[in-house]
Amino acid sequence: MPGADHDKAVTYTTYLKVDELLSLQQPLSDGPEHDELLFITIHQVYELWFQQILHELAALQPALEAGDTHRCLALLGRVRSIMKTCVQQIDVLETMTPLQFRSFRARLSSASGFQSAQFRELEAVLGRRDHAGADAAQGSGMKMAEHLVPGSSARVRVEAAMSRPSVWDSAMRYCNQRGHAMPADALTRDVTTPWEPREDVQAVLVTLHHSDPESSLVCEALVDLDEGLGEWRYRHVKMVERTIGRKPGSGGSSGVGYLASTLFNPVFPDLWAIRSQL
Repeated sequence: MPGADHDKAVTYTTYLKVDELLSLQQPLSDGPEHDELLFITIHQVYELWFQQILHELAALQPALEAGDTHRCLALLGRVRSIMKTCVQQIDVLETMTPLQFRSFRARLSSASGFQSAQFRELEAVLGRRDHAGADAAQGSGMKMAEHLVPGSSARVRVEAAMSRPSVWDSAMRYCNQRGHAMPADALTRDVTTPWEPREDVQAVLVTLHHSDPESSLVCEALVDLDEGLGEWRYRHVKMVERTIGRKPGSGGSSGVGYLASTLFNPVFPDLWAIRSQL
């Protein structure tokens, strides 16, 4: 009946689930403390952006392996723009003073950013591996999935991402697809182990930059992604230091000490290593 169809019409509110969305910010502090809503909102928005980045990277990898330069550039450009937005959100969070954060911090209990399954999944998609002592080799001091409940869907997703080819594996296949022969054992390596920089791979990348402008653009867009993640990490470290100083993190980590240790571990080390050769 026409009336029934009209009742089911999609509206802005129903399409975006606005009522449900606005019901998800639930401060736990007494009062509640004014600034807790900001803290919750910022972190929920981060989770939405992490979801979108994972969505884009899931499309990026097959595009890389197919050698589709234009699609790769579009996707990488979008991810970089999202990362810039994530960095800008820290400006908003830094309007909260240490005393304002302290007023509700105890309510967080053991809750910690380390428990963000999506960020751990993002790290895994980009190439981080914790198997067989890989974590110690990468100098993080924290296992990627150790804060996630064993057998939970979140932990399963992170572990599945560590078992698949990373974005870097797909990038090497892109180069190979474009006629820049990568070492065979680099293309068939055990993708569950962390990537170690290789001079023979770097030699291919140097030649690619000099001979293939389109492929070079994709490599530079990957560097943009890497730099964007590093920028976000740096701003995050300084925001945490500004807010809690050197106090331990709420999840049992060393807080600023751990976060600072992640700053100089590039996602694509070979693309940085060739800078001095170009």
